Amino acid sequence: MAQQTNFAADAGRIADLQRDIRSGALTASALVERYLARIDAVDPAVQAWRVVLRDSARAEAAALDREAKASRWRGPLHGIPVGIKDVIDVAGVQTLANSKSRAGIAPATADADIVALLRSAGAVILGKTHTTEFAFFDPSPACNPHNIGHTPGGSSSGSGAAVGAGMVPLALGTQTVASVNRPAAYCGVAAFKPSTQSNCTHGITPLAPTFDTVGFYGATVPDAVALYDAVAAAFTAAFDGTAPSSIIQLDDPALTDCDAAILERIAAAARILADAGYSVRKTASPEPWAALFETQTRVMRYEAARIYRPLRDAAIGAKLREMIDDGLRVSDATYRDDRRHLAAARAEFWAALPDAAILFPAAPATAPAGLASTGDPRYISPWTALGGAIVTQPLGLHANGLPIGMLVCGRPGNDRALARTAMALGETLARATKL
Repeated sequence: MAQQTNFAADAGRIADLQRDIRSGALTASALVERYLARIDAVDPAVQAWRVVLRDSARAEAAALDREAKASRWRGPLHGIPVGIKDVIDVAGVQTLANSKSRAGIAPATADADIVALLRSAGAVILGKTHTTEFAFFDPSPACNPHNIGHTPGGSSSGSGAAVGAGMVPLALGTQTVASVNRPAAYCGVAAFKPSTQSNCTHGITPLAPTFDTVGFYGATVPDAVALYDAVAAAFTAAFDGTAPSSIIQLDDPALTDCDAAILERIAAAARILADAGYSVRKTASPEPWAALFETQTRVMRYEAARIYRPLRDAAIGAKLREMIDDGLRVSDATYRDDRRHLAAARAEFWAALPDAAILFPAAPATAPAGLASTGDPRYISPWTALGGAIVTQPLGLHANGLPIGMLVCGRPGNDRALARTAMALGETLARATKL
């Protein structure tokens, strides 16, 4: 008998869970038990979780149920479980960041700011999900829920896999290069990465502070956005703005090596949107994608190397050690020039495309086989450098059975407006019979 390889499942819509908890049809305790049972059933194969906080999650859920009976509601996530990437501090739990160098680290003494905001919104912290080492490229044990012989992506590998396998409805990740949007695409779920540096990273293990940003996972775009909305009011930069006036299918020579089926799926999505009355056009990128990727990578390596230089000879992975060596070879002058170049590129790009929601593939191919590689970040990294919000919209399955993801991107500072547009686009695509 063939061994099961597909563990993908839908964890449920947040709007439905919110409604049922508020009405009394569902308790927080029952919801926690539902996901704990799913974890017990599938995580031995998927390995999304570094630690499941069973006792504290049950205690939090019981307290929330008592408050619900007294008609006291903490916030929009009252009773809803969330997974936390293990570079983000949770009070009383070690933040190992998937590194042997942290094996003896003391538990965190306080929640990261983002976790504190989740608790204030009523969320139940279900556990900590696996990450690549220090959110770089040395892989975690997590597997792709659609085929456990394939990577779930990185660095937020466990968060994408946990949502994709139906083990939790929401999860946090972090993005420095492509670490939120790529796992979402590979695992067939949605993600919302707000404008770069727009949220507080206090209590989060850094990689490259110029780009480090918390991102939000859900099974669908409205779910991921609901998680963002639940905490965004507390951000200093809780951006809103005007709805994009057009849809652009961005073109660039970097797409010449993209899988033809992925390009066709995105072209089909663009046609559906045009047929539905959206203003859709294909436009060449105002900035060359390959150059943006190289510059963003060099800035990231410069910063990360100086953070992790003290671990150069410690028990760390080969990819992290190589990155430290490469980053230390980047001079201060080169770093300053690169930062100036990225600032100029952002200004020029968004001056050319100020009011658009931009469609782009999340990766050149579906999730690679094996766990040695977390996949290709080249298509997402430039968007992170350009600084705006990035949505991963699932577009169904490739002929190989693995998910296809499309990015919907917008200018910095237009986060909520882009989110609303992305949700509307997703609804339009869902109504179509076939992509």
